[in-house]
Amino acid sequence: MVAKLTDVAKLAGVSPTTVSRVINKKGYLSKKTIKKVSEAMRELGYKPNNLARSLQGKSAHLVGLIFPNISNVFYAELIDKLEHELFKQGYKTIICNSEHDSTKEREYLEMLDANQVDGIISGSHNLGISDYDRVTAPIISFDRNLSPSIPVVSSDNYAGGVLAAESLLKTGAKKIIMLTGNDNSNSPTGLRHAGFASVLPQAPIINVSSDFSPLRKEMEIKQILQKNKPDGIFASDDLTAILAMKVAEDLGFNIPADLKIVGYDGTYFVENYYPQLATIKQPIKEIASLLVDLLLKKIDGQEVTSGGYFLPVSLLPGKSL
Repeated sequence: MVAKLTDVAKLAGVSPTTVSRVINKKGYLSKKTIKKVSEAMRELGYKPNNLARSLQGKSAHLVGLIFPNISNVFYAELIDKLEHELFKQGYKTIICNSEHDSTKEREYLEMLDANQVDGIISGSHNLGISDYDRVTAPIISFDRNLSPSIPVVSSDNYAGGVLAAESLLKTGAKKIIMLTGNDNSNSPTGLRHAGFASVLPQAPIINVSSDFSPLRKEMEIKQILQKNKPDGIFASDDLTAILAMKVAEDLGFNIPADLKIVGYDGTYFVENYYPQLATIKQPIKEIASLLVDLLLKKIDGQEVTSGGYFLPVSLLPGKSL
């Protein structure tokens, strides 16, 4: 049975109010009383309710992370870096997996705000501006325009699109296409398309929905390759790029002789377990550090400029280019 505050009070021979004062370090208390209460808490395995303490005006030192798909390699690595940075600063994390579902995202947002977390970092966007503007906790966004008042941190998506297009052109590729996921034209990720199109304005940009299963994606990519017969592909994420390589090889394409492929993300997983893929590398560690730094400034009441914070990308060379 879970121990309650009253159980601690009974074992220590003090009132529940005294136990509460020991936990919250309020008022004068003798060392003897503090020791008795601490020993009783330890013996019973009693853990103070941080959220309840936050409701009494004390910080719970909790930060909520809302992301659309925590099984995605990129998001998993970013969340890992965020948790590490926050823990160093004395904060614990609550991870919310919204799964591109507006209902889940709204409920998670309301839950975090109701429990008075110190702040929120969100990389998910299925709601309206008003939903985010109602939240009282400080919010920093990753790669999504949640509201004009909320700062956005992302890699330099536009420069990444330019770099991918120019890298394909330098290899001699002439019939180049871009494979992209769901339309994020209203978010920084949409700038990957814009950067690519600024170099190759006539090149087709073809949507392969992020909601498709891997099998459905394979079928779509196979049809795209058979119809367009490209000699160069820029995929807006590494997992789509890896899938495109697999489908192309199954169709008899020689990579990179017949088909050059560039992805986008450059995670630790890809760099170490799929080094043959050339990709535009996002500085994940630096992104996490900036997200946390901006959030902690907002939590401390410091002014943080709204708008975009764009970190530089680089080309991670591989045998697919």
